[in-house]
Amino acid sequence: MYKIIRLILFCFSPETAHRIAMEWIKVLCYIPGGDCFLKNIFTTSNNTLEKVVSGLKFKNPVGLAAGFDKDAKYLKELAVLGFGFIEIGTLTPKPQSGNEKPRLFRLSKDKALINRMGFNNEGVLVAKERLKKKPENIIVGGNIGKNKTTSNEDAVNDYIFCFNELFEVVDYFAVNVSSPNTPNLRELQEKEPLKKILQALQEINKNKEKPKPVFLKIAPDLSNSQLDDVVDIILETGIAGVIATNTTISRENLKANKQEIQEIGNGGLSGKPLSKRATDVIGYISKKSNNAFPIIGVGGIHSPEEALEKLNAGADLVQIYTGFIYEGPSLVKKINQFILKSKA
Repeated sequence: MYKIIRLILFCFSPETAHRIAMEWIKVLCYIPGGDCFLKNIFTTSNNTLEKVVSGLKFKNPVGLAAGFDKDAKYLKELAVLGFGFIEIGTLTPKPQSGNEKPRLFRLSKDKALINRMGFNNEGVLVAKERLKKKPENIIVGGNIGKNKTTSNEDAVNDYIFCFNELFEVVDYFAVNVSSPNTPNLRELQEKEPLKKILQALQEINKNKEKPKPVFLKIAPDLSNSQLDDVVDIILETGIAGVIATNTTISRENLKANKQEIQEIGNGGLSGKPLSKRATDVIGYISKKSNNAFPIIGVGGIHSPEEALEKLNAGADLVQIYTGFIYEGPSLVKKINQFILKSKA
């Protein structure tokens, strides 16, 4: 069934298709009994799937990665699709339109996407108001970043602003310094600027009555020595853990026509081609840290087997995005059922 729906949606540009799909789901949820209908189709309820990570109780380990619901517009609709948690954002202090369109491209032969969205969002304050009305039965993470016009020297202030504004309305934070689509952002992954940001957030966090888990989202393109630095910084700052990984700037081993890729240009690649590298990064960090902190695994999960690979490599939870687009919402249920089967 979803193959037919996907065929229709793929007739539109990726951003238009995204809006159409979410509005369809929204309409279904407004029909009396519609949300229960969707929940019955897509949700797997089993206590065996529950997992406590960083003090949070997840009803299942499969989450939706940041970028899908940037502005927290569709939390009610996404909550009925079986996710154990949803990450909104990336949010910035001020609204920004992002990069010029077109900025999102499908590589259908590779089951991949290339995006250079550029942190397009309505601003953290708008999302904050929506999050005050979020469903109570879903864990929501807040992915935070800096505005394009903010210098790297002042970036820490943007992260602090978003952290303070979202603190009461999200369950955990994801610090995004790894998107390739904001100029010079990835420079913040270097040891000193990264430590500065995380220490500043932890200083605020520790003074709260109930601190929130803070995760660092990293790029898959880091070298082993850079990953070593990430492990050291996480242990030194005492943040909760890491989200591995964001999109890649690599274009290796793609089936798509080289000319097509060149015409698309810059952007972060997500989807199936990222799967092995993301799993390798998870495995490396897990071993290097001796499982000292939680890992949320994301990148190229298009099947239950690929989700289990990341869990076996050391991930405590997983997230999907591009796989959700190519395989459909039933992917969440398939992963959860596969996990249950593997535990039986």
